[in-house]
Amino acid sequence: MAEHNELGKFGEELAVEFLQKNGYAIMETNWTFQKAEIDIIAQKDNIVAAVEVKTRSRIDFGLPQDFVKPKKIQLLVKAVNEYIVSNDLDAEVRFDIIAIYKEEKTYKIEHIEDAFYHF
Repeated sequence: MAEHNELGKFGEELAVEFLQKNGYAIMETNWTFQKAEIDIIAQKDNIVAAVEVKTRSRIDFGLPQDFVKPKKIQLLVKAVNEYIVSNDLDAEVRFDIIAIYKEEKTYKIEHIEDAFYHF
């Protein structure tokens, strides 16, 4: 596996642990619909969070959350709508980003709730 793929997988594992420690139930990981993939679908109370995880080994070229582009957002919206409908869920949907980056010898985790809105 390429090094960036391993870093991404590691970041998703950190994000799952982080969410669970903060009271979220993990419903799915790497859920796909057509060309879209949602890294994590988690629920807390009556909120279903579609979570995009971005992991970087360094932030010289920008923060991880800066790499979530409009096309990706469009695909996430489409996928989470399908997930909600196909699972007949009655919950509020929120789009979050978990940004992870290496700072010296540790990884910093930032959970950005309501990172973007669907149109």
